Amino acid sequence: MVELRVTAKEYEGRDSTKLDIVIAADELYVIRTGIETNFAKTFLLAVSLVEDFNKSLIISTVAGDKNTVFCRLYDAQTKTKFKREWDNQAGWFSIIAFIQSKLSTSSRYELDEQDVHSHQAAATTVVQPPSPTPTKPNTIHPQDLRVKQIRTLTNYPIDLVKEWLQFQNASAPSELPVSVVDKLVRDICLAWAADKVDPNHAASSYQQQVLDAIATGVDEVTAIQTWMNYLVGQRTAVSSRS
Repeated sequence: MVELRVTAKEYEGRDSTKLDIVIAADELYVIRTGIETNFAKTFLLAVSLVEDFNKSLIISTVAGDKNTVFCRLYDAQTKTKFKREWDNQAGWFSIIAFIQSKLSTSSRYELDEQDVHSHQAAATTVVQPPSPTPTKPNTIHPQDLRVKQIRTLTNYPIDLVKEWLQFQNASAPSELPVSVVDKLVRDICLAWAADKVDPNHAASSYQQQVLDAIATGVDEVTAIQTWMNYLVGQRTAVSSRS
């Protein structure tokens, strides 16, 4: 494996976030999978255990119930399986960033769409160490990806984000300071909560359950999802008492 990429693609008229696993086998390929699929999650858990990406790896698919597909990852030389305990609440984007940091010294590649393979079509692929020929990367900026993740999570209209950016004289979040993007993320989250709980409670719980959690190292998307579940639970509890 030579690179991980998180890309935004449109699927059936809706935004969809994909994980692209760039591999070097007989040629360069990309295995593309949805960021929320079991394949992506089992792959990320396993690959986070890899210490040396200069060694060859084996990526294989294992069928689960119905249309579920899981990933198995092995050391190509010893056939040892990389196995990490299942954790559905893991900070997936934090794991991706951790793996990308390990791959930061590897070569990066430009690939055409015909090089992209859906994980459903992948069987067993031997991943060779990267070749030394670098090319220009083509990845989404972390700040742009961050806002897209939160917007998708909260189903916030993209037109409102564009309008907000215009007021900031910017065309993308990556053009703004992190502190300004922090405010945008907060506004998106509080807009989602507006019809669910009292605004003061939404703001105070956001501080406690999101910002304070992030300060301790919790992945932002995970913290926001937990906060959203909490507020939905609060609304459900109130409704059941009335």
